[in-house]
Amino acid sequence: MSVETTASRFDTAKWIVVFALVAVAVVGNSYFADQSLLYRVLGIVAIAAVAGLVALQTAKGAALWVLVKGSRTEIRKVVWPTRQETVQTTMIVVVFVVLVALLLWGLDSLLGWLVSMAIA
Repeated sequence: MSVETTASRFDTAKWIVVFALVAVAVVGNSYFADQSLLYRVLGIVAIAAVAGLVALQTAKGAALWVLVKGSRTEIRKVVWPTRQETVQTTMIVVVFVVLVALLLWGLDSLLGWLVSMAIA
């Protein structure tokens, strides 16, 4: 999917509004520090939702939305492994890791022994 969007002349103004809203949320959270955390979080969520809606009205926001919708479509196409396949694959990885760990431990011990013999 490709998006053929052109940046409108108001995109810069929209981004300024988005950044201003984020700044209002940050400053407001500090200013209202004596208020309940619940009210501050609800205020931040509301401001973030408005900022998100404004950002989606820009060319970059529209492109992001198309990407999100395309990603959801692709996730639906994925063939997920069954529980048995997942357990079997996990066990293969665990066994392989243990074997490599034992091999490296043996090699380290042998080289340590050879170096100690060479030094002594």
